[in-house]
Amino acid sequence: MEINESGSCQCGSIKYRLVGEVMRLNICHCRDCQKQSGSAFGMSLIVPAQTFQLVSGELKTFQVKVASGRTKTCSFCPNCGVRIHNSTTPEAMSVKAGTLNNTSWLRPDGHYWTKDKMAWMDLPGDVPCHDEAS
Repeated sequence: MEINESGSCQCGSIKYRLVGEVMRLNICHCRDCQKQSGSAFGMSLIVPAQTFQLVSGELKTFQVKVASGRTKTCSFCPNCGVRIHNSTTPEAMSVKAGTLNNTSWLRPDGHYWTKDKMAWMDLPGDVPCHDEAS
C-alpha cells in the first residue's frame, strides 16, 4: 500500500512524513512492547527506511536487545520521550503507529508474541496470530 501521511511526538518537537510503501502493521504483545507503550501491546507500522522523512526536530537513540535476540535501535523525542520508530536493519523500520496524525486507516496484519499477551486480551479470529515473531 502507498501512503502519504504525517505524524509527530506528543509535544510536537518531532514531526515526520511517511511517503511511499507500507509493508504491514504488526501488533506485538511481547514484554518489551508492553513496557515501551505502557499498555497491552505495541503497534508497529513496517516501512522501507526511505519511506520515513524527518520534517523537524532531532531524534535521540538507544539500543536494546529484544526477545528475538536481535539488537534494536530505538529513536525517540528527547523532549517528551515518545518513541517514534525502531529498527533492527538499515533497510526497514517500525514506525510507532500511534504517533501518526491520522490513524483511521490502520488495520493490523498480524499479532505477534501472543504467548506474552495480557490474559484478558481477546485476539481477533480474522487476523493471523503468532506465538513469537515469524
